[in-house]
Amino acid sequence: MSSSESEPPARPADTLPAVAPQLRALRRRASLTLEAAARAAGLSPAHLSRLETGQRQPSLPMLLALARVYGTTVSELLGETVADRDAIVRAGDMEPTRAGGWTYWQAGASGRGMQSLRVRVPYGSQGDIVRVHPGEEWLYVLRGRLRLRLGDTAYLLAPGDSAHFDSLTPHRIAAEDPDGLELLFVHTLLQSPTAALCLGPLTGDMP
Repeated sequence: MSSSESEPPARPADTLPAVAPQLRALRRRASLTLEAAARAAGLSPAHLSRLETGQRQPSLPMLLALARVYGTTVSELLGETVADRDAIVRAGDMEPTRAGGWTYWQAGASGRGMQSLRVRVPYGSQGDIVRVHPGEEWLYVLRGRLRLRLGDTAYLLAPGDSAHFDSLTPHRIAAEDPDGLELLFVHTLLQSPTAALCLGPLTGDMP
């Protein structure tokens, strides 16, 4: 089992009510079996089934992977409503969402080819999760220091530093300091569920 599946069972206070039914509905809309969707997202069918029935709470990397598989956005997975094609996102409309220890805010509108997030990463949270998926990512450190591993190379980014890379390069994000970090995060979205065939697994065995 990959480390991306080793999330604890959801507690009542942590449950994201909209996620479970949305995950199932979007998978069916994409005409994917449980096994095919789980394989494309790097999960086991049993784990995805637990997510769809609300027995487990997905982490942010899981939500990102499933959004790519289903050709949608994290906001739609969470049942959030954002004005379609609205060019402006007001600070007061950015509701925080917590998943897998991270806190993030939607910083862009839905229905676009990119998704923009402001993310708060606590120290020691998801630091062992490695991501591999099609597309590009851009990160900009707002506060704290970011430990970024791209392939076999590790980088330490300070506030004001940024990174722009191909998401097929295995990558891992972690906060370097006990106070955690805050960053801007932009990634491209797959617009077609058929592109999920190119997705690699999320694993925790990267050196």
